[in-house]
Amino acid sequence: MTERTIELTEIDPNDFFGAQNSTITQLKTYFPKIKIVARGTNLKIYGESELLDEFEKRFEMLTKYFNRYNKLDENSIERILTSTGKEESTRGASKDVLLHGVNGRLIKAQTENQRKMVSLMQKNDMLFAVGPAGTGKTYTAVALAVKALKEKEVRRIILTRPAVESGENLGFLPGDLKEKLDPYMQPLYDALRDMISHEKLESYLENQTIQIAPLAFMRGRTLDNAFVILDEAQNTTHNQMKMFLTRMGKHAKFIINGDPGQIDLPRKQVSGLKESLLALKDIDGIAQVYLDDKDVIRHRLVRKIITAYKSIETE
Repeated sequence: MTERTIELTEIDPNDFFGAQNSTITQLKTYFPKIKIVARGTNLKIYGESELLDEFEKRFEMLTKYFNRYNKLDENSIERILTSTGKEESTRGASKDVLLHGVNGRLIKAQTENQRKMVSLMQKNDMLFAVGPAGTGKTYTAVALAVKALKEKEVRRIILTRPAVESGENLGFLPGDLKEKLDPYMQPLYDALRDMISHEKLESYLENQTIQIAPLAFMRGRTLDNAFVILDEAQNTTHNQMKMFLTRMGKHAKFIINGDPGQIDLPRKQVSGLKESLLALKDIDGIAQVYLDDKDVIRHRLVRKIITAYKSIETE
C-alpha cells in the first residue's frame, strides 16, 4: 500500500471540504478502495499506486473547479468524478465571462468598450482605459488582474492610485498606514471583494500576493511578473506618470485608468495622463480604449448626469 500527501494551497479547507467533510464523504464513495484522511490543509491518501494516480487527477480537477467558480456542491463533485475530464474545461464558458466571483457570481465584460478592454489586453502589455465615472474601468481592470493571477499568468497584483487629496503626505492622518490608505483605495477593495473570498483575499494581502499602495510607494521598484493597475491616473503629474510607467518589469501587464474630466490637481498643473495619451499613442504594445456614457453600468441616472454635464462643459 502506498501513502501520498496532497496539500491544499490558497484554498480554505472548510469551504472546499464542506460541512461535516461532505466532499470527503463523496470521494470515499467513488474511491472505496482508498483510505482518505483530512487534517487541516493536508489530505493523506493510502492505496494502490494506480488508484492514487486517478484520485490525484480527479482531485486536481475539483480544485481547479473550486478556484474557477469559488464553490463546490454535490452535483459538481459527482459530475467531475464521473466525467471524461474534457467537458469540464468548457462547461459554463462564455466569451464575456472573465471569472466566477464570490458565491459563483459571474464577472463579465458588460459593454462593447469593456469587451474591447479585454480584447486589447490580450494583445498588448499596457492599456490606457479612459472614460467618465461609472463606466467600469476599474472593475474590469481588477477582473482582468484576478483572472491573470488565477490562471498563473502573473505572480502578484499591484493596485495603486495617487492620494492627491492629501498630497500623498499621509503622515498627518491618524492610524497605521493601512488605515490611512483605505479611504483612497476603497474602490479597489470593493472590486476585489466581489471576486475573491474574504479569507483568500486576507491571505493574499498578508503575503503580498495582492498589494495596494499609493503611487508614491512605487518609486524605485521594478515590477516583474505582476499585473499592475494605476487608478485615477488623471491626478498624476508628469513626473509621477513617467516614474510609474518606467517601473514595468519582465512578464508584466499594466492598465492605466483615468477620467480627464475629474482632475483634482492644482490649477495649471498638467495631468500626466493627458501627456502620456499623446506621447505614447503610436507605440506598439501600448493600447488605448475610450469609454463613454454608453458604458455606464451604475444607476440609470448616472448616464443622464454625465450627458448633462457634457452639454454644459462644451458650451
